[in-house]
Amino acid sequence: MSFDDLNLIYPLQRALKEEGYTTPTPIQKQSIPHLLGGRDMIGIAQTGTGKTASFILPILHNMSAAHRNTRKKYPRVLVLAPTRELAAQIGDSFSSYGRYTRYKHTVIFGGVGQGPQVKAISKGVDSLVATPGRLLDLVDQGHVNLSEVEYFVLDEADRMLDMGFVNDVYKVVEMLPQKRQSLFFSATMSPDVSKLARKMLTNPVTVEVTPQATTVERIDQFVFFVDSENKNELILQLLRSKHLECVLIFTRTKHRANKVAQMLNKNRIPADAIHGNKSQTHRTKALQDFRSGKLRVLVATDIAARGIDVEDISHVINYDLPNIPESYVHRIGRTARAGADGTAFSFCAADERDFLREIEKLIRMEVEIAEHEYHSEKAKNATGDNAKPAPRQYGRPRGSGSKRGQGRGKNGDNKGGRKSGGNNRNKDKNAGNNASPKKSSPKSSPNGDGNKKPKRNMKAKSIQSHNSRSKNASTRQQSSSQGKNKGGSPASRFGNKT
Repeated sequence: MSFDDLNLIYPLQRALKEEGYTTPTPIQKQSIPHLLGGRDMIGIAQTGTGKTASFILPILHNMSAAHRNTRKKYPRVLVLAPTRELAAQIGDSFSSYGRYTRYKHTVIFGGVGQGPQVKAISKGVDSLVATPGRLLDLVDQGHVNLSEVEYFVLDEADRMLDMGFVNDVYKVVEMLPQKRQSLFFSATMSPDVSKLARKMLTNPVTVEVTPQATTVERIDQFVFFVDSENKNELILQLLRSKHLECVLIFTRTKHRANKVAQMLNKNRIPADAIHGNKSQTHRTKALQDFRSGKLRVLVATDIAARGIDVEDISHVINYDLPNIPESYVHRIGRTARAGADGTAFSFCAADERDFLREIEKLIRMEVEIAEHEYHSEKAKNATGDNAKPAPRQYGRPRGSGSKRGQGRGKNGDNKGGRKSGGNNRNKDKNAGNNASPKKSSPKSSPNGDGNKKPKRNMKAKSIQSHNSRSKNASTRQQSSSQGKNKGGSPASRFGNKT
């Protein structure tokens, strides 16, 4: 099947050809015919599968065919996204696919001034992409009217619930007309997500492109058992290996993201950090620098990384293992996009050992243990209380006291003693590490919108090929390394100090 077979209007076909897309991805093949027919739909799919195009294309097509008279300034399409990065990415897709249509769109989210957003809305828009907090703010202020919405899309519903936005989503749904087409996308269908879908949808069709909780088979996964105090040395050793070209590092906290980025820059490795405490301007610039290659490393928290769509990420490194096992799959899925291969390295200290056990239970496989000179048997064999973080790890630091204005999600952006004022809807949340994965299954079709060629020139090297290239260096260093390498294996397998 090609996009021509879907009989989309000519302006959409023209835009697709200019973007280089000729063949729809599996979710696009399955969903677009249903959506062209006006059905409500549940789409179960990971990021990188082309799901954004799967709803934008049929919506723009149907809008063109409907010729419905609506009040000029009121949006006909509402897309709700959990984070500003994802909202911006969806807005870019509306620009790309709708460039030859007459329809206008705008994106609204918190963390920036609302003035330009209000001005754009006042001129009239056909499609509105929004995060829940900023949308409700502008509705309350009378700047947005949802009475004419014909198409409603809830993207990454599982993450929306994880971040504590469920009540906001219900408020938005109550404002929408009963007669509408509703689309619901989620990586998994937990009981809470299913409950939300039932309240939103009418007789929906379900499209599932991969089984729930599936890891990406093209990703080589390795775990590094290491004491916490050696993580910096280990990550420097890995990054000195030149084949780690474009690296995304995950941490559990904003503070640690900053510390890791600072440490890398001091060691002449270009890096930056993005998280909820960074301004939108900073986050946008960091992403641009990462895409362009100016930054070799981007350090991120889970929520800040949602919406990162960079095709040439060669490696994902979990500096900290996520405390929510589903987040592991979303993290490593940032590599191996658009049909490319990828590699995921995960550091595991003793107090993270139970996190790893939960991850392996979820993905139904054991992650291969990496050999390296900082190997920790203590971390590998930790059990009981030693395999868990200290209870205060996820609490507020000592002496911080009770803070008001923590925002609408489970964990607000205003930690660390910053008061937020009366209205917290303007703050997008950087809380929670949830998202939901999918179990290991046969390889699915290439990710991305259609069959666009990946940008990356060089595939991530498998661990075996890297080992072969490092054989001579390993021989030279083996005698000096074995004293440190408690696992008894060549440290050079994952890169040596140079």
